[in-house]
Amino acid sequence: MTPVSSHSPHGQSPLRTVQVLGGGNAGSSAHVRSLAAGLVARGVKVTVCAPFDAERIYDFTGAGADHVPVPRSSDPVSVAALRTVCAEADLVHAHGLHASFRAALALGGRRVRTPLVVTWHDRAHAEGARGQLLRVLERRVMKAATVVLGATSELVDGARRTGARDARLGPVALPARPDRPAGPEDPDRLRPKVRAELGVIDRPLLVAVGSLEPHRGYDVLLDAARVWRRLDPAPLVVVAGEGPLRGELQGRIEGEGLPVVLVGSRDDVPDLLAAADLALLPSRREPGRSLLAQEALHARVPLVAGAAGGIPELVGDAAELVPPGDARALADAVVRLLADPARRDELRERGARQTATWPTEDETVAQVLSIYDELTQPTPLL
Repeated sequence: MTPVSSHSPHGQSPLRTVQVLGGGNAGSSAHVRSLAAGLVARGVKVTVCAPFDAERIYDFTGAGADHVPVPRSSDPVSVAALRTVCAEADLVHAHGLHASFRAALALGGRRVRTPLVVTWHDRAHAEGARGQLLRVLERRVMKAATVVLGATSELVDGARRTGARDARLGPVALPARPDRPAGPEDPDRLRPKVRAELGVIDRPLLVAVGSLEPHRGYDVLLDAARVWRRLDPAPLVVVAGEGPLRGELQGRIEGEGLPVVLVGSRDDVPDLLAAADLALLPSRREPGRSLLAQEALHARVPLVAGAAGGIPELVGDAAELVPPGDARALADAVVRLLADPARRDELRERGARQTATWPTEDETVAQVLSIYDELTQPTPLL
């Protein structure tokens, strides 16, 4: 039976919640869309405060929520707009550091204390002055939050160290991509089509997905590709994503003759994975629940990943894990897997078992709703 908010029965008014989202990465935006749909189905009134672009891509109104456009900014006008929306809310739930900081500002100074739930999907990272600013924002958010939900144990521990009064593990389900049709093509039929488009006919295809930023470890990936280019046939590495390192990476690819192609941002990542022989996650830092790792295991694609952050907890024994930043270990693991079809089959089976242990969207919504009710139910008189 689908649990319903305890505010709804017996003629009580429905629970009113505001979900606050910043620019949002794909994981947090898809999570808010999934959460909105599940909460609305359980009788909760949901308003999503997010930029226009997020609504255009994730269609929160299509999930039954109200959408209020609020820019990804902490300027007084944006905070005032958010404060107006939150004034009638029973509970505010913010996702990500910057959205949580704006929510804390919007709720500050009110006579009636509105519970603030924060979901920490990932931990922002920067060096120097910006890094110091991020740590200040984190401490402010942790102090203001009534409950912090960390997507991984590492994030929960980090929230507690940063001053959270109540930090709990809140794993985030892998929602369906909003741009995927209801009835996707048969992966077995799609695979040769995608491989042909990428120019991969009689050679292995390795796929990596993620923004082209330093912590993603693409320099390590290119170092490993020097080894793979000596194989016969040499595998092609396809990297889907955009970011500030594109020019530097492209220069290395061309200058060193590496079998790597940067294909930019793609909305067909499931298709790329369906066509791949291996998925690669060379990240040096990955505290959250990696979307690529989840999608690779769901697609039964063997994964080679750096054992960074939340990756070991997420994948268990269903992937080849290597020391983060170790190009030789990454290269050797890929060479071994390409030469060992039995091991690849074993990883596919382990991946299927591992994904069965992850929370479903329904379970995620039920957990969040139980926290909402815990924070908003009146305390009984003794």
